Amino acid sequence: MSYIDGFVLAVPTARKQEFIDHANEGDPMFMDRGALRVLECWADDVPDGKVTDFRRAVQARDDESVVFSWIEWPDKATRDAAMKDMMDDPRADPAKNPMPFDGKRMIFGGFSPVVTMGAALAGEAGA
Repeated sequence: MSYIDGFVLAVPTARKQEFIDHANEGDPMFMDRGALRVLECWADDVPDGKVTDFRRAVQARDDESVVFSWIEWPDKATRDAAMKDMMDDPRADPAKNPMPFDGKRMIFGGFSPVVTMGAALAGEAGA
């Protein structure tokens, strides 16, 4: 069963290209360690809610855009091994690839899918 790491963060809108460059430098670390895919998604249609919303979740300011990202892994064991191994990768060094956003306001977590629809991935039931 696949495993998903999800992230929501606020990035200064003026630093969009810097964020893309940061992702293009760092995201291959996940792919090199078995991730099936990585998606970095820039806010396009993110409405303000009446009680809560993506912007409030990360305390986004007026000059910031919300980014919603996820990493799809074949299973939790692959993800756990990758995360442990990745700390020694120079691409994870903030001095070499600094985050163009406030990491303290990033929310993240690991998720086990309970319902999936669409094309089956290699190695999953029905594939």
